[in-house]
Amino acid sequence: MSTTQQHLLDAYRARRLGEPAPPALGAHDWQVVREWRDERQFRAVLAGRPARHRFRDALNRWRRRST
Repeated sequence: MSTTQQHLLDAYRARRLGEPAPPALGAHDWQVVREWRDERQFRAVLAGRPARHRFRDALNRWRRRST
């Protein structure tokens, strides 16, 4: 059974039982990514390393160099 089929089945069951529908697939993906990033930064600080934004720093360096 695919995740879409499972979601539809859960939504159907919730509707039949009068319960709130489950969140849509992918509704919390960005929140999970943010929490993962925050956790990495927190662990870096605890380990005594700088909590950096590697991708953002690299992108800024590239943009500064190209202008």
